[in-house]
Amino acid sequence: MIGGGQLARMTHQAAIALGQSLRVLAETPSDPAAQVCADVVLGSHHNLDDLRRAAHGSHAVTFDHEGVPTEHLLALQSEGVTVNPPPQALVYAQDKLAMRRRLTQLGAPVPEFVEVTAVADVEAFWAQVDGQVVLKAIRGGYDGRGVWLPRTLDEALTVAAEQLDAGVPLLAERRVALARELSAMVARSPFGQGATWPVVETVQRHGQCAVVIAPAPGLADAAAGRAEALALELSRELGVVGVMAVELFETADGELIVNELAMRPHNSGHWSMDGCVTSQFEQHLRAVLDYPLGDTAARAPVTVMANILGAEVAPEMPLDERLHHLMARMPDAKVHLYGKDERPDRKVGHVNIVGGPIGDPGGASDGSAFADYVAAVRERAERAAHWMATAEWTDGWNEHGME
Repeated sequence: MIGGGQLARMTHQAAIALGQSLRVLAETPSDPAAQVCADVVLGSHHNLDDLRRAAHGSHAVTFDHEGVPTEHLLALQSEGVTVNPPPQALVYAQDKLAMRRRLTQLGAPVPEFVEVTAVADVEAFWAQVDGQVVLKAIRGGYDGRGVWLPRTLDEALTVAAEQLDAGVPLLAERRVALARELSAMVARSPFGQGATWPVVETVQRHGQCAVVIAPAPGLADAAAGRAEALALELSRELGVVGVMAVELFETADGELIVNELAMRPHNSGHWSMDGCVTSQFEQHLRAVLDYPLGDTAARAPVTVMANILGAEVAPEMPLDERLHHLMARMPDAKVHLYGKDERPDRKVGHVNIVGGPIGDPGGASDGSAFADYVAAVRERAERAAHWMATAEWTDGWNEHGME
């Protein structure tokens, strides 16, 4: 696996159960996956020789990020290395302009867009869409980085000029008036077998995913079916091998629009580690190795994942002590820590809360109570994650005085 981040770390956990050994190309021994993997190659994903060292003797090469230069992957492929997802597919997750153009060819719903090669392109597009403009770096950028939401034309022109002068290729999109964001996760094997998970709702804060609710509450069966069918179709048409997230905007009138693609395990699929029969990490390995895919059924009516995001100032209480108190108060909370130092807004882990079955004391008794049931599960997940990040209980509970 190219990349030594938390996705590689959690994929390593899944590999152990399958009797597989995961080799990781990591930049430093302190990378999250390098801390726990026995087989680590230190190097850069930008260096072809480092990629060759990591790939040597492997059954397949896969990724925990899309930052590897496409030309390097094509070189590996030409040398007989099995690269999954193949670079011919991965490019549509690496290059937003290529993705928008290909999805348009396939008839998938995407926002109106234009390539920006000069500041004048932004000015013309601004007039075309009545100022509803989003600017995006064509390559790179995640968690809100590489995305600009200008409020005025002058601001848009300034951003475009600065980025173009810095050599950053841009595109402009029509800003979507969205009701919420969704994610449709899919897996596809080289054999062509496909499987989808329930469509989830993602809640963004400061441009990055903070909460995932699975399945997406209130999403009509027909809309969920459309999203899953779209994910399966795109995975087939693009030639994806492995897991892919299709990030979607849902508009107020129920229209679904593709925002971005990620061809790797994804933050919106972390809930599957505890809330599904087969997690996204196990499924990714099954797909990459061309095993039959696993059951993606949810284990409960709702599972909520909340990211543990570093506080502005790290608490004096050590993370392990915070974990101790959380375990004592919320023994059903499933905590996954990444081995990262705490920094403001950095993802250092996540918490999954799996709801009880409907009809059980911890679940909803009837359909009318379901919204309250989902809200209660979400509150517990966010309370747990906030505690882990800040050492503060959002409900004012005192872990020592039990007040």
